[in-house]
Amino acid sequence: MVTIKRAFFLLILLLGACSTRPPSQLPPVVEGGSQSTESLPPGEEAAAAPVIEASPENRASQGAVVALLDRADHYQRLGDNDSASATLERALRIDPRNAQLWHRLAAVRLQQGKVAQAEQLAFKSNTLSGGDKSLQARNWALVARARWAQDDAAGARTAERKAAEARR
Repeated sequence: MVTIKRAFFLLILLLGACSTRPPSQLPPVVEGGSQSTESLPPGEEAAAAPVIEASPENRASQGAVVALLDRADHYQRLGDNDSASATLERALRIDPRNAQLWHRLAAVRLQQGKVAQAEQLAFKSNTLSGGDKSLQARNWALVARARWAQDDAAGARTAERKAAEARR
């Protein structure tokens, strides 16, 4: 009886081991705002910008946001845009006024083919940008790409002009 229980236990253990995926390697959590752009898709290098520095009372939540950004980058490198967007949404629940996060989510939505949503998220990022002309230019460039994808040539040209104006 004991050997049957032992054999059954080993069988369950072996089947359980066969049914799970090996854990993926996630990047280490790094306290800081720098990001590498070397592994981003072409045209997205400008989208990678440092996270805005937090006030001392928000450092713990800022560390969590940085860790989530690292994880989102990891998922994007793997081509898993669904996990990247879910991770960015989680970061936005922690820091909903972070214009950089809204831009990053807009870029992922554009990669997912959700162009209308990408455009709206870029507008949200611009609203929160606080006069950051570089971010505004990147947002308008993203809007232009979204409008081209929607066959809105006039709207795309307007967005491209606004991106150029923001760069000046």
